[in-house]
Amino acid sequence: MQVLSAASVPPLVDTVRTGLETAAGRPAVLAAGVLALVVVLWSVSWRLSRTVVTIAHEGGHALSAVVTGRGLTGIRLHADTSGVTESVGVGRGLGLIITYLGGYTAPPLLGLAGAVLVAADRSRVMLWIAVALLVATLIHIRNLFGALAVLLTGAAVGSVAFWGAPDVRAGFAAALCWFLLFGGLRAVRELQRGRRRGLYRNSDADALARLTGVPGGMWAALFWSIGATALIAGGWVLLL
Repeated sequence: MQVLSAASVPPLVDTVRTGLETAAGRPAVLAAGVLALVVVLWSVSWRLSRTVVTIAHEGGHALSAVVTGRGLTGIRLHADTSGVTESVGVGRGLGLIITYLGGYTAPPLLGLAGAVLVAADRSRVMLWIAVALLVATLIHIRNLFGALAVLLTGAAVGSVAFWGAPDVRAGFAAALCWFLLFGGLRAVRELQRGRRRGLYRNSDADALARLTGVPGGMWAALFWSIGATALIAGGWVLLL
């Protein structure tokens, strides 16, 4: 086990202090992160907002299916915050594996990509890209609740992008990035807990296990690792 030497402690302390001072210099982004964390951790607000993460999740499946040459036949979002993306093609192979991988990895990766744009003072661009992705998702929605959920989400994001003042746009965009980063990680945590309780027999992790022979728990752990890495990287980009 490696032990920090006395000489290495001061530089480490200086690095932490510098990071905290820099983060304190961006109070709006920091406040947006705290707000997003509260929304994700509080069960009541999480139940109301989780559909946004589901939209990103199913959008990830849909995009992965299209990129790998599968035929996308529809997306359904349900009031219990679950969803399903239907595609046609070969029932095995790399394309289907990538399609299943696209779900739980999409929210944190979208959050990270958005964080890069927000940090570069491109909040409006980030919001309009989000609107474009929601429009593309809406085209493939096949049920009423899903259409309403995507329309309301797109209307909220589009309204801020079009009418919001620069500070409002930046704060909203940062909050959305934080929410996808935190929410994506909580969704994976729910998957892991549900699998341990035997509740998710047809989850993405179990589907990947059937396709590859790799245990579902390892796929869930991979989702968690990607989400955690995206959260750390996204937080670093937004705050520093």
